Amino acid sequence: MTMPQSKPLFSWDDVDALPDLQRVRFVLDHLPDQDIIAALSGMRGRGRNDFPVRAMWNALVAGVVLQHPTAAALLREMRRSPALLELCGFETLPRQSAPVAQLRRNPDTGRMERVEKPQPMRSPVPNAWAFSGFMANVVRLELRAKMISNLVPRLRRELMKVLPDCGRFLGADGKAIRSHSSGLTLKGENRTSDPDADRGVHAHGDVSKRTGKHWERITSWFGYKLHLIGDTLHELPVAFSVEKASVSERTVLMRDLAVLLRDEPTMAERRDEFNADRGYDQEELKRMLWDAHDIRPLIDIRMLWRADWDALPKKPGEPLMRPLDPSKADNVLHTEQGHVSCRCPATGTMRPMAFHGIDARRDALKHLCPAVAYDLKCEGGAACCANAGADPDKMGPTRRISLKQANRRIFPPTPHGTRAWEKGYAKRTAMERLNARLDDGFRFEHHTIRGKAKMTARVGLALAIMMALALGSIKEGAPERMRSLVRAPPQAA
Repeated sequence: MTMPQSKPLFSWDDVDALPDLQRVRFVLDHLPDQDIIAALSGMRGRGRNDFPVRAMWNALVAGVVLQHPTAAALLREMRRSPALLELCGFETLPRQSAPVAQLRRNPDTGRMERVEKPQPMRSPVPNAWAFSGFMANVVRLELRAKMISNLVPRLRRELMKVLPDCGRFLGADGKAIRSHSSGLTLKGENRTSDPDADRGVHAHGDVSKRTGKHWERITSWFGYKLHLIGDTLHELPVAFSVEKASVSERTVLMRDLAVLLRDEPTMAERRDEFNADRGYDQEELKRMLWDAHDIRPLIDIRMLWRADWDALPKKPGEPLMRPLDPSKADNVLHTEQGHVSCRCPATGTMRPMAFHGIDARRDALKHLCPAVAYDLKCEGGAACCANAGADPDKMGPTRRISLKQANRRIFPPTPHGTRAWEKGYAKRTAMERLNARLDDGFRFEHHTIRGKAKMTARVGLALAIMMALALGSIKEGAPERMRSLVRAPPQAA
């Protein structure tokens, strides 16, 4: 965007509190908002132009960058800071409108005379009513053309030009965002104060390593859920959508991933791995990632064998295992997380089999006999080899798990718990930091937003500002500051 070039003889840019203002200018310089300004100007038409569209938009962006929780807080800051007013494009001094001509009767002559009535001084800061009307136009623009949320894909393409590995490591995470509504039905009406929102429930559980029992914690909220796809190497968003709180994360992710890889062929070529928490554990999703896009799914596994945990006798901490091939008597078993082990037919000792990669020719996961792989002594090795028709002096009994026939939720291309899986899955914390930045830096923990369109516009603007900061920092030669909302931009260093 182009900032106003003309400056008065005395500029408030010379005041001392400039790191914050330079950060605002830095974002405005790298935000591709020309189409938005043109569309908002067209919506205003020939209406009142007391406050320019460009200045109002700059103020909206400044409120997000300066972390103001409400529009009222932003307007109070603008009344205190002439430098911020000038940066946004407003006048810095109060102004007086032209006198209004009126006809009044002269009591002495009884004739009607023209009298000019002076107008009071007007503040250069827009009032709450004017700013609210402008924000309504921004929300209307998002509802009609998705122009605010489309800032994210535009900045994504710019980031991919300056970051050759952007999009190689992807991840997803969902974030609950409460509406500024209690969710209670209005008196006399069959609706809430936010009809677009609904109630969501999140269940989090695991198996206790100490007792072997399954535990579960359930939380609920009224509002929306942000479905975010990000680059886990650079900790940057690449795509998002806002849906009602009750909408399934897995359904939205499959839709958004398909759109992302279709619209960004360059990213589809760079792709390597995709990680997410166990909430996204689904066989269909893992099959789509690997079979259709050649992306390794590094997704934690949900514990769905809950009924068997209490039904079968086990020692505390002992994993629940099932036969690898239930159709025949077999000494190879596996856990719900895809860990394959064999039971010695002579002593009953359980030993984990060694994962030996993917057999590309057979499209299968290859597991080797632990006695051969780890050079162990196994009393039942001869019997195992005889049953499998294997040579005990070479590879021993080898098991291949076909990716086409196996349950892909349990047996993904990169098995759960392997070194490659652990290393890739560790990048998932980048998505948690992205969500934490939205809560802390962009004030989504405390907001006054109702309505899906307004929430989408506000989230899209926050993510676009995050990406604009990163883009500007990279272009200015300071990539170490690409994720900071509070540190001074490069030119202020």
